[in-house]
Amino acid sequence: MAWSNSKIFMAFIEDCLENTAALDLNSDTHKAALFDNTITPSQTVATASSLYGAGVWASGEKTNGGWSAGGLALGSVTSTFSSNVYTFDAADTANGSAATLTDVYGVLVYDDTTGDQGICYNYLGGANAVTAGTLTIQWHASGIFALTL
Repeated sequence: MAWSNSKIFMAFIEDCLENTAALDLNSDTHKAALFDNTITPSQTVATASSLYGAGVWASGEKTNGGWSAGGLALGSVTSTFSSNVYTFDAADTANGSAATLTDVYGVLVYDDTTGDQGICYNYLGGANAVTAGTLTIQWHASGIFALTL
C-alpha cells in the first residue's frame, strides 16, 4: 500500500490522555526521520510499533549528508492552543551538509526524550530527492499537526 497520507498515532493521543508515558510536546526533544516508499505507515498501531526503529519504522530509513540514522532534531518547537485549536509546530527542518537522497516519501516525527515514541507521520506527496544539496522539510503553515477541539 505504501504512503498515502499523514496521521497522528492514536497510541500517542491515548498515551498522553491516560498518562501512560511522560510525553511533553513543549519541552522534550523531537526528531524527524526520513523514509522511503517500502513501508506502509498505520495510524492504529500499538505504542511499541510506533517507536522509531520498530514496526514498519525498522526499515526503509533514508540517510545521507546530515540526515543521519534517527533523523534531525526539530528546532523552535511550539505547542499552542488558540480558538479551540491545538497546534504542534517547529521550524522547517533541513540537513546542514550536502546530501544525496532519492525516493524520500515521508517523515516519522517522534519523541526522542521518552523512548522514541512516534507522534505522527507526514507524507510528502510523492518521491522527493536532492543531489549534493540541502533537503528541507517545510512544515505546513498550520503546523506539523493541529487538533480542533
